[in-house]
Amino acid sequence: MVSGRSLEAATALITGAFGAAVVVSSLDNGIGWSAAGVESGTFPLIVGLVILAGSLFNLVQGWMHARAVILGPSEFRRLPILFVPAAVFVGVIPLIGMYPAAALYVFGALAWHKRGSLLLAAVAAIGAALALYLMFELTFQISLPRGALGTLFGF
Repeated sequence: MVSGRSLEAATALITGAFGAAVVVSSLDNGIGWSAAGVESGTFPLIVGLVILAGSLFNLVQGWMHARAVILGPSEFRRLPILFVPAAVFVGVIPLIGMYPAAALYVFGALAWHKRGSLLLAAVAAIGAALALYLMFELTFQISLPRGALGTLFGF
């Protein structure tokens, strides 16, 4: 069983660690003013401090306004249904590339939960991969990872 207090504390600590990393990296880039103007680390420093302040606020609020159990045993058993496919999706991107991985993820999500027919799942999967390609490759001219499969086919 997971309480609201522990969930709020874990989230605040994770976002606080991210904010601290942003602050430390901005110090390496330099903060303040130079002859050319604002140094490159000033804005990330401010953003990191805002993230840290928000994390501290959430930590205090979560501790003071503790809620009852958020995740009971039945909800906790359903979490792998969300996280395992997402982890597999991220894990296969270096192997088969972003577009086939996204298509397989969408197909699996629609077919596994039986929200539609296999034909509808296949159409949605191909449409998602095509939309990613059109948006990133053609519109923004950003190449997404093609993986070992893309290298094998010469992309």
